[in-house]
Amino acid sequence: MTGIFKHLHHVCIVVKDLEKTVAYYESLGVGPWFDYPKKGEYLEFDVPNKEASKAMRYKCVNLDNVQIQLCDPGVLDSPQKRFLDERGEGVYHLGFEVEDRDAAEAEGRALGLPVVARGKRTDGGGFCYFDTRAKAGIVLEVRKS
Repeated sequence: MTGIFKHLHHVCIVVKDLEKTVAYYESLGVGPWFDYPKKGEYLEFDVPNKEASKAMRYKCVNLDNVQIQLCDPGVLDSPQKRFLDERGEGVYHLGFEVEDRDAAEAEGRALGLPVVARGKRTDGGGFCYFDTRAKAGIVLEVRKS
């Protein structure tokens, strides 16, 4: 087993109505929810639609063993918006925490995984989304907080 998909950090669910979904989870006792924390500017930010990516809204909750992220992709074209339009609400990706973002991206590429989007911050943190939908049914992300 590859080393980059060992530590599950979060499950990201694409939703139509962020506030309504948060309220439902809160009615089940799941919370507190918080806005996705932005951790600085990206040196590299390669995504299909930068404006759509910046306009997306996220709410997160930390459970004992994993974080849940709710994503409202908004109206601009993005992979998340297309997912919502074509498949409805549901799990879009699993996010795995890694020690080294660059090494994890290189390992994923060496495994033949196509990159959907990637970003790298000055502090070495960032993300890389691999398009594993055809074989895994969802996107897999590696991230360094």
